[in-house]
Amino acid sequence: MVLRRPGFLVFGRRSLVVNQRGSSLVEFAFAAPLMVMMIIATIEFGMIMFVSTLMESALRDAARFGITGQEPDGATRLEQIIAIVEDRTIGLVDMDNATVEVRVYPTFGDVGRGEAFVDGNGNGAYDPGETFTDENGNGAHDADIGEAGAGEAGSIVAYRMEYAWPLRTPLAGQFIGEDGKFVLKSAIAVRNEPYDQAIGAPAPGG
Repeated sequence: MVLRRPGFLVFGRRSLVVNQRGSSLVEFAFAAPLMVMMIIATIEFGMIMFVSTLMESALRDAARFGITGQEPDGATRLEQIIAIVEDRTIGLVDMDNATVEVRVYPTFGDVGRGEAFVDGNGNGAYDPGETFTDENGNGAHDADIGEAGAGEAGSIVAYRMEYAWPLRTPLAGQFIGEDGKFVLKSAIAVRNEPYDQAIGAPAPGG
């Protein structure tokens, strides 16, 4: 004959339901990784946005200097432009690994434009051997017709900057960027001031 002890069983079940000691620790163990990931992502994206804003501001300041045509003592205009960008990014951008490009264009509509070509295979890109219009007469197809330099008075000048921001956390690198880096880009196009005109001289066409 089997003896049942319902009192013991009921007591055991109730004790399992009522005893919640350690439940907070278990819940925290499940929630902590998610919280840490959210904090890390917030910091990482905040730094990316901050550096991107610094780059845009730095290019604007560099362009403000470039349009004046000033020639600083002991440096070229381009060297001074780079120095301004480096200063405005407060050391967060490694200028040795950053790309700063300054190019001159005939018009604003030409900024970033490449030389026209006949797309023989229809792949949307120039391939060696395809016919193209050699606008600058250098004998090669140029994907960007802009000429390197800060330009002269009245020139249209585009300032571009690109920097591969190293992600601070490997965890973020699994979701954004490539090879642990997130590429930041900034650009601005301006017209140089007519600084070659004498003070008081009439404007061209005036």
